[in-house]
Formats: sequence, structure tokens, C-alpha cells
Amino acid sequence: MEIKLEKIDEYQWLIPKTGPMRVPGLIFSNSSLMKAVQEDQSLTQVANVATLPGIVGHSLAMPDIHWGYGFPIGGVAAFDLDEGIVSPGGVGYDINCGCRLITTLLHAHEIRPQIKGLVSALFKNIPSGVGSTGGVRLTKREEAKVAVEGAAWAVKKGFGSAQDLERTEDNGAMEGADPSVLSERAIKRGRDQLGTLGSGNHFVEVQVVDQIYDPDKARAYDLFEGQVTLLIHSGSRGFGHQICDDFLKEMSRSTQEGKYPFDLPDRQLACAPVKSDQGRRYFAAMACAANYAWANRQVIMHLAHETLISLFSISPRELGMKLLYDVCHNITKKEQYTVEGNQVMLCVHRKGATRALPPGHPLLPEIYRGVGQPVLIPGDMGTYSYVLAGAEKAMVLSFGSSCHGAGRLLSRTQATKKAKGRAIHRELEDKGIYVQSRGKRTLKEEMPEAYKDVSQVVEVVHGAGLALKVARLRPMGVIKG
Repeated sequence: MEIKLEKIDEYQWLIPKTGPMRVPGLIFSNSSLMKAVQEDQSLTQVANVATLPGIVGHSLAMPDIHWGYGFPIGGVAAFDLDEGIVSPGGVGYDINCGCRLITTLLHAHEIRPQIKGLVSALFKNIPSGVGSTGGVRLTKREEAKVAVEGAAWAVKKGFGSAQDLERTEDNGAMEGADPSVLSERAIKRGRDQLGTLGSGNHFVEVQVVDQIYDPDKARAYDLFEGQVTLLIHSGSRGFGHQICDDFLKEMSRSTQEGKYPFDLPDRQLACAPVKSDQGRRYFAAMACAANYAWANRQVIMHLAHETLISLFSISPRELGMKLLYDVCHNITKKEQYTVEGNQVMLCVHRKGATRALPPGHPLLPEIYRGVGQPVLIPGDMGTYSYVLAGAEKAMVLSFGSSCHGAGRLLSRTQATKKAKGRAIHRELEDKGIYVQSRGKRTLKEEMPEAYKDVSQVVEVVHGAGLALKVARLRPMGVIKG
């Protein structure tokens, strides 16, 4: 399919509806970022998603868009509950990969002399890397409880407080989870990975708030200049990966056998009708993985809390660690939106996209209802991260969605090749950022040049009115798998 682009304005680009496309494509970007987008197959993927049954509005892409499995990463698509589909490729392998931002009462100048020790202590206490296992070993019965209760399970076990749940999307537990639909392999893979970071682009980052854009919203979020924060980026680990793999294989077989009355332009778009047995079971399994991920980040936050208290020999009161918010960016949910003047429930896929609810939205916790949902946009090791606030235009233009990060510019293979002969950890240390990881390869794959300019990505989201800038965070120390 030949992809034609029409520039709507400074931040929006249209792929007109052609051929088998049921709706147009809409990309949020700027001229500079679009050059990189046009070099991979992600725009073709936007057009392919637009051919899926029951899609509503537009096939959407955020400014951090890049090529993914079936759906582009940075893709958003909403489907009618009666005529539409649900697709594992529209969520991704790491179900409920997401971010959790934690504030403290510490100031950067207080901890900078000990930043190496802090990073080393976090690295020691938070298991990371491929196949890493944690200190939380689950029986099959307890794992089922995690899959249903999510972050609340962790709080009951002493990992954090009930206040954390209020500051977590969906209160840290998605409804409809049913462990009975899970494969034995998925259950086995989740048994000993709770409280672990994983590998790739997952991290725990010690940061400093170095710029405030909106003082009123920053106060509502308890952010101030010079403040030490921690950002956790992790997901559902091997548990969610296996669930995605199981259902992709099952739905692919159904498609090949002609079980459903539609053709797919790409076999990676394997899907099932929302109302089908497969669709319902996938939702139930995906909810299990989402809840596992929320419990996972809750445990990691607790491990970080204990590490800081021990290292600095201070009381919890002096540390003042609080969860600002926890958001997921690989998920599909049934949500209500206005379409052609009517209130309708839709199945909204967000793959590498973050929910961005505006002020007054009923799904927001009371503490943020007046200012909008915190939207967390991480950079990568050597680059800034951002806190934004959800805005009303997102409800009109993007099904309440924003970007989720910088977005890859180079594949992991390309990044490794470009980093050959370089000591990435020393380059970062020269910038005042201390990094510790399981291996040098991870640092090469995840070096800052492998990603788009996160500041440009955020400017597009802000300029388009999907979410508005509140604060900028600069990395001081990072642990990676």
C-alpha cells in the first residue's frame, strides 16, 4: 500500500483513507520527527491497523512512533465493542509495561556526593536483567491472587501503603482478570519474577527536578525544583510475554483456518472479535498480566524505599517518599468516549501510548481531578524525562492518549554497531550520570542516540494539546538490566 501524507497543521499529519482502509490515519508529529518515521514501516502499520474491523475515528500514532509487531509502537486505535476486534499485537508482548514516578523530600545537593553508592545499592537490592528472579516467591495460589488483586496484593503483604493505590491507574487492578484462562507455561514464568526489573529499556532512575513549567500543577503534584525523584519503568516480565505469545499463536491459527470473516494485511495483526470467546479470554488473561505488572512496580518501589532509608540512615518521615502516579502504556481497555455526538463504549488499544485524562474526568483520583492526570514521559539514561498533565483535547483527538517516551530511532542491532569501541557508561559519567547494568551490551543498545529527541516529542504532545508540560527531570543515576 502506497502511503500518502497530508500535513494538517504543525503537529498533525493525515494518511487519507484509501484502498481497504476503513478510517484515515492520523499522526501527531513535526517535520523533523517525520523524517525518521518515513524511513521505517511504521506508517504502513498505521494504515494496516486502519483496515481492521470496527475501528472508530482514526488509526492514530504518537510522535514517538516506530516500527513494532503488527501495530506500530506509539499506536492508538479504538474499536466498536459489537463489530470490532481485540489484538494482542495492539498491546504488545510486555503487557502493562509502564512508569511509576516517586517524589521525595530530598534535595539533589544532599545526595549527589553519594550517588554512586546509591546506584550500587539499588542495583544490589532490585533484581534486574534477562530471567532475573526476586525474593518474592509465589505459590500457584498466591500468583492467582496477584493476577486478580494487582498492586493491592502487594500492599496487603507490606509493600507500600493504601495511598499508593489511589495514585495508580485503575487503582492498580484491572477488572475481569481470570487466572483459569492462563497456560501452565505463563503461570510458571510468573512464579519467581515479582519485584524484578527485567532488561532492555527497563530501569530505575534517580532524578532531579530541574525545571518547572506550570507552578500550579507542579504544586498539585508535590514537585519542586532541586527535588530528588525516582522513576521506575518495568512491566509484567515473562508472565505477560508468555500470555501475549499464547494468544498470538491461538488467534493466528484461527485466522489461517478462516474462523473469522475478515482478511488481514499482515499476519502480525492476528486478532479476534471483542465479543468472541477468544476475545473475552484474551481480555481476562491480559488483565492478569496488567495486575501482575502493577504489583511488580509496587514491590520495586518498596525495595527502593528500603534502600534509601538504609543508605542515608534516615526515617521514612525524613525521606518523605510518595507515589506521584503510576501509568501503563501497553494495554487495551473498554472506555467511554463521544463519537459523532453519542456516548459509546470502545475497546481502546494503546501500544507505547499513555492515557492522558483531562481535569474533571471521573476516572481521576480526587487529588488530581482539578489539574488532570499526571502523564509520565521517560527519556533514556542521558536525556530528560517529563511530567505533563492530561488535557481536554486528548479526549477529542486521541481517545484520551499521549506519547509514552522518546521512541526508538535505531534498532538494538544498529545501536550496538554504532556504539562499537565506545564506553557508554564513561560517556554518561562525564555528564554526571552514574549508570550500572548487568552488561555492556544493554548500555550500547539503550544509549541515548538510539532514541529520538524526547524534548521534541514532548513539544509535539504539548503543542497539539494532548497533554501539557508541568516539569522536567534530569537523570543523576540509573540501574538497568
